[in-house]
Amino acid sequence: MAVPDTTSRTAAVAATATATATTPPVPLSPFGPAQRLDFALLAVAVVGISLSGPLIAATAAPALAIAFWRNGLAAAGLAPVVLLRAGLRRELARVGRRTLLLSLAAGVALAAHFALWLPSLRLTSVASSVALVTTTPLWTTLLLRLTGRRPPAAVWLGTSVAFAGVLLLTGVDLSVSARALAGDALALAGGMAAAVYVLIGAEVRRTTSTTVYTFLCYGCTAVLTLVLCLATGASLGGGYSADTWGKLLVLTVVSQLLGHSLINRVVAGLGPSVTSTAILLETPGAALVAAVWLGQFPPAAAYPAMAAVLVGLALVIRGERVP
Repeated sequence: MAVPDTTSRTAAVAATATATATTPPVPLSPFGPAQRLDFALLAVAVVGISLSGPLIAATAAPALAIAFWRNGLAAAGLAPVVLLRAGLRRELARVGRRTLLLSLAAGVALAAHFALWLPSLRLTSVASSVALVTTTPLWTTLLLRLTGRRPPAAVWLGTSVAFAGVLLLTGVDLSVSARALAGDALALAGGMAAAVYVLIGAEVRRTTSTTVYTFLCYGCTAVLTLVLCLATGASLGGGYSADTWGKLLVLTVVSQLLGHSLINRVVAGLGPSVTSTAILLETPGAALVAAVWLGQFPPAAAYPAMAAVLVGLALVIRGERVP
């Protein structure tokens, strides 16, 4: 089922970080019919999540309101699935106190992620924002290190390369404007919040289905972002145009439900490393969509910086395959 974009783009990374120490990589050759189907579905998912950043930047609604509607509509879409299927309904009724509290804590982290990342898309370029928020695997690795896990040397190499790219990219945006630098900072903080969400989610999903977990998590995130909207006076739709409502619906269906539910669908067959590496294509994909649709072209120096971030993240994900 659905996993939120910039966080769920690293749901596969969470599986790598917490489970692949005991799970060998899935062989990819020769490709059978099932794997060919998984690759096709993964391609659709990457296209879906690549539309997320540009869609948010183009939606004429407050960032917090976008976060609320995105999670609220997703939770509403999951509700019939959970409540009408007997197995899921029984699982929800049996959810223990620990699982419930962890799911709600993940919802808090997800709300923080959206509250930080979405405004960054209005301050800096879509390409820079997406590149920086996808550093979630780096923060996941660092948090795991603080809890006693020792990442392989390749992970630290990838972390160093990615951080160099981050420093270069933020330096480029500082030369553009302080506003762009503020957007970079928000995107990085959003990536950190997503790492907390990913780690909590990886723990919950050891004993809970993705459907029940995301239903509880999205519901919590929707309530929290609704409270933030009411507290800050953000419009929840009183003056929205039909175009804005259409974009909110497309964002929910294409990026949150379709895109990331397909990621969760294929990760079991292709493995977390292959899936996570493919998800990195969201950064160039979002940059291309933003350039064609929104006319956003980052400075030339930003492209090697984004490439360094992507290479570093790929090294981190590949390094996590080592037991």
